[in-house]
Amino acid sequence: MGVVACAEGAGGNDRPFAPDYKGVETRLMDGDLVNFRVAMRGARDEADVLAYARCAAAQYALIRGYGFARHLRTNVTREGGIWSADAVYTISPALPRGLRTIDSEVVVDDCLEQNIPTV
Repeated sequence: MGVVACAEGAGGNDRPFAPDYKGVETRLMDGDLVNFRVAMRGARDEADVLAYARCAAAQYALIRGYGFARHLRTNVTREGGIWSADAVYTISPALPRGLRTIDSEVVVDDCLEQNIPTV
């Protein structure tokens, strides 16, 4: 007889991932420079709140008629179980220079598959 382990319990975290997305605040700073503030409860770690901000940036770029965004910076905080991210992106119609660029359509599709809300 063998023992079968459940993959969900691997890693020591037996709680299911049940995020509570608290919303996005978007502020156009200057031309193509945009600030996104997102908050969520139930994030597993910093990566979850970063993904939420990225999804917001990608959808915002599409709404404005742009196909791409470039990540400039994100500050993440956690207070009382709420994770927050303050992110800045540039949006552009063509692929911008730099390493931290995103194709907005591809990212929004991925966000929908992962059930991460966008703007």
